[in-house]
Amino acid sequence: MRVERGSEQERGISLESLATLENTAASHEGPALGNGELADLLPPEVCSLLNPAAIYANNEISLRDVEVYGFDYDYTLAQYADALHPEIFCAARDILIEHYKYPEGIRKYDYNPSFAIRGLHYDIPKSLLMKIDAYHYVQLGTAYRGLHPVPDEEVIELYGGTQHIPLYQTSGFYGKGPSIKQFMDIFSLPEMALLSCVVDYFLGHGLEFDQAHLYKDVTDAIRDVHVKGLMYQWIEQDMEKYILRGDETFAVLSRLVAHGKQLFLITNSPFSFVDKGMRHMVGPDWRQLFDVVIVQADKPSFFTDRRKPFRKLDEKGSLQWDWITRLEKGKIYRQGNLFDFLRLTEWRGPRVLYFGDHLYSDLADLMLRHGWRTGAIIPELEREIRIINTEQYMHSLTWQQALTGLLERMQTYQDAESRQVLAAWMKERQELRCITKALFNAQFGSIFRTFHNPTYFSRRLVRFSDLYMASLSCLLNYRVDFTFYPRRTPLQHEAPLWMDQLCTGCMKTPFLGDMAHIR
Repeated sequence: MRVERGSEQERGISLESLATLENTAASHEGPALGNGELADLLPPEVCSLLNPAAIYANNEISLRDVEVYGFDYDYTLAQYADALHPEIFCAARDILIEHYKYPEGIRKYDYNPSFAIRGLHYDIPKSLLMKIDAYHYVQLGTAYRGLHPVPDEEVIELYGGTQHIPLYQTSGFYGKGPSIKQFMDIFSLPEMALLSCVVDYFLGHGLEFDQAHLYKDVTDAIRDVHVKGLMYQWIEQDMEKYILRGDETFAVLSRLVAHGKQLFLITNSPFSFVDKGMRHMVGPDWRQLFDVVIVQADKPSFFTDRRKPFRKLDEKGSLQWDWITRLEKGKIYRQGNLFDFLRLTEWRGPRVLYFGDHLYSDLADLMLRHGWRTGAIIPELEREIRIINTEQYMHSLTWQQALTGLLERMQTYQDAESRQVLAAWMKERQELRCITKALFNAQFGSIFRTFHNPTYFSRRLVRFSDLYMASLSCLLNYRVDFTFYPRRTPLQHEAPLWMDQLCTGCMKTPFLGDMAHIR
C-alpha cells in the first residue's frame, strides 16, 4: 500500500489507513502478497539472495597482504558428517551407565539432531540450557531444563526478576563463568543433547541429584570418547562416510602453495589420526604442502603457556629428544607454545591468517593478543543462509519490521480504539517472531540472532574473527589477492526512526514535531 504525501500524512497516518495496513499485514491469516507488493516492501539488500558459499567480512582484509596461512584440523581442514554426532552421544551415554553407574533407563534415549544449536549457555546450578543475546539477556522461550521448556515467568524469577545474566557469571575469556558454560564447538552438540536427556531422566523419575556432579560426569563421559580414541577409530574406519569436502580441501591448499603462500597446521588431534585423514583428502605427500605441522598442541593453552617445549616426532609418531632450534618443513612437532613458534618462524601480525572453528580455543588469543588475522569456519552458516533465502522467511521478516514500525509510530495514540489495534499488532508480531524462530530450530532458533538482537555467539564471532564462512572451500570462490570489505550497517542513530520508510518510500520521519517536547 502506498500513502500519498500531504500535510496529514507527513505528521502521521490515519487510523483508517493503519487498519488497512493491519489487515494486509495479517499475512499468515489472509491472502499472500504478490511479488510486486513484496518487492516494494523489502529493502534492496534483502531482495538479493545471499550466497551460502560466500565469505563474510567483519573487518576489512586484503588477501594480497597475507603471506602465511594457518589451519586447525577438525572441522576446518577436515569437515565431518553429522552422522558422527549420534556415535558420540551413544558412546558417552553407555560410558555413563557402565563406568559411572548411571541408571540403565538412560539407555532408552537416542540422539536428537534437531534439539540443540551451537552457542547455547548452560547454568549448572539451575540445570538450564538457554540462549543468551549479545547483551546478556535470556531469550524467553529458549530456556530448557532437561527436554522441556521452562516457563518465561519461572526463568525471570530464577534470575531475580530479570532476564539478565550478570557479567561475572559469563565473563570468562573462554566462555566459562563460575557457574555458566557456553557450548561453542560443534562437538558440543551431542554433549548438550546427552546432558538434557540425563537431566530429563532424573527429573522424570523423581531422583535427587547434585547438578554440578551430573554436569561433570556428562562432560567427562564426552571427554572419554575423545581421550580413549573412539571417535578417531570411527572416522579412520570409514573416512568416505565421515569426512566431507576432502577434494576441496586439497584444492584450497594446492592453490595457496602455487601462489607462493606458506602454510602451517596447529591441531589438538594426534599425529596418527591427522596423518590418515590428510592422506585420504590430500594424498601421501600432504606434509610437503605445509611448512610447519604441530599436533597435540593443547590449545588454547598453546597460545598462552610459555613453558611447554616443542618435541619432534619420528615417522612412526614416536617422541624424539632433540633440542628444537628450528621448525623444519616435512617434520612433525608436538605440543610447544606460540611464543617459541613466533620466535622460530618470525611469522607475526596481520600477514598471518589462521582458520579455525572454535572462536575461543582457535581464534580469540590470536586476534586479541597477537594481531593475527582470523577466519572462522561456521558450517551452520550454509543452512541458515538457505533458510534466510526462502520466501517464507523474507515474508515473515518483512512483516515483523513493518509491524514494529507501526507499533513505534502509533504509540502516541492512546484512545481505546488505538490501544486495541496496538494490542492486536503486538500479538501478531510475537506470533511472527515465533514462526521465524522455528524456521531455524524449534527450541532455540538461529545461532546468530535472538528475536532481534545478535546472539552471544554472534557477538563473539564478530569480536574474534575478521572473516567467517561455511567451509574452507569458500576460498576457492575468490582470487588470492581479493580484498574483503565489510558492509556498512547503520548504527541506530544513523538509521531513520522507522527503517521501513526506506522500503515503501511513502513516509517521512514521523512525529519529529510532536516528539520534540521529549527532548
